[in-house]
Amino acid sequence: MDKNYEISLLLDFYGDMLTEKQQSMLNDYYNNDLSLSEIAENEGITRQGVRDAIQRAQAQLVEMEEKLRLVQKFKDMRRDLEEIYNCAKDIDAFNDRYGYSREINDRAKKIIAIVRKLFE
Repeated sequence: MDKNYEISLLLDFYGDMLTEKQQSMLNDYYNNDLSLSEIAENEGITRQGVRDAIQRAQAQLVEMEEKLRLVQKFKDMRRDLEEIYNCAKDIDAFNDRYGYSREINDRAKKIIAIVRKLFE
């Protein structure tokens, strides 16, 4: 998966455990697409200082994920919800094709609606 996306996810899950400066620099670099030089100018430090701070913050995020696995659990849950959604769509289509049951149709539609809501 794309490194920027991975760091953004880690920042979403664990960002509050970083200092405000670390959060700000990571957010500027990965989410706002600012260069190291632009961040350095905004923060009043050297480009190398920004690079070092970002690398340390990234290492902290990765370490938190290795210990807590929240992002991995989130990805697993999302994958499983997609599977539930696809199965409910298949059941609904099969029910329409081979023997309509209102109860099956209603329950399949309910599952589909719940999964869609969870993805929002």
